[in-house]
Amino acid sequence: MPGPPWPARYRAIVSTVPQAGGAPVDGVPPLLRAIVDDATLVAEGPRPEMADAVDSYLAARGSDAGSLLGSLVVPVSRLSELVAELVKRRPAGPVPVALSVDTGLGGVPKALSLTSSRAALLDPRTVEMPAPHDVDTVWLERVTEFVPEEVVAVVEPRRPDADGSEDWLDGVRRVVEHGCRPKLRCGGGRAGAFPGVRDVAGFLALAVRAGRSFTASIGLQAAVRHTDPGTGFTHHGWLNLLVATVRALATGPDEDPEERIGEALLVTDGPGLAAELAGVDQASATRVRALFSSFGSTAAAAQGPELARLGLL
Repeated sequence: MPGPPWPARYRAIVSTVPQAGGAPVDGVPPLLRAIVDDATLVAEGPRPEMADAVDSYLAARGSDAGSLLGSLVVPVSRLSELVAELVKRRPAGPVPVALSVDTGLGGVPKALSLTSSRAALLDPRTVEMPAPHDVDTVWLERVTEFVPEEVVAVVEPRRPDADGSEDWLDGVRRVVEHGCRPKLRCGGGRAGAFPGVRDVAGFLALAVRAGRSFTASIGLQAAVRHTDPGTGFTHHGWLNLLVATVRALATGPDEDPEERIGEALLVTDGPGLAAELAGVDQASATRVRALFSSFGSTAAAAQGPELARLGLL
């Protein structure tokens, strides 16, 4: 079943917290606009119904906090299904999509050709793919051949379960140096899929030093760091990552950005994180979002109510 749009009761909330990054548009401050990509269609577990996923996404975009929503992440193998559902619904404008490559790089040109022929329905923003274990320049050159310049190539280097792997960070560095956007997977169905603070801090510090935008994915189900009582897995919070990026950009030349990032990642005080983000001015918000492009969530519709409770909407 499609997830509910953000409840009407949140429309009545009047926040006393200053708006992060300047004046809000449609209730969402610039620091948070289009930051949540709907990753329902690439979630682990049973295959979601396309009709339900589309209805949920369109309902969330039409809500008062709809400006939080960025792209709908769709597997390349299901792109035709998405087009068929959008033809039925005739959205007011093209739906921004992130194409998740599950058919090999060879399937990318056909997928982009389909999006081009359906420009009234689809706006391809990124092409996202996992990298091989030995991600190298040769493979990255193939990515460049298949993904045109007007679409951002997003590459997820495979991370081993052991925290603090320099080989993995070397892969991230190669992705960055090649001009692709690196992706950080933040969770999954097993404990090893959740990166430790050391790995996340190393990833963020590398991206910030290089001035390269990054994205995060699966595992960021809530805004604030928490431990799931059902699984016992500790989830990173996406507001933690946002605050970590703010702090990394404010790091002085004699300071260690990884230390400041690590401190931000460990915070479990949601109101405290919200208050820190409320102090971000418009110029700083632009710099932060030039780096932290978005994150993928399988609970996209839950983010608005949580931010409203924290006073950020």
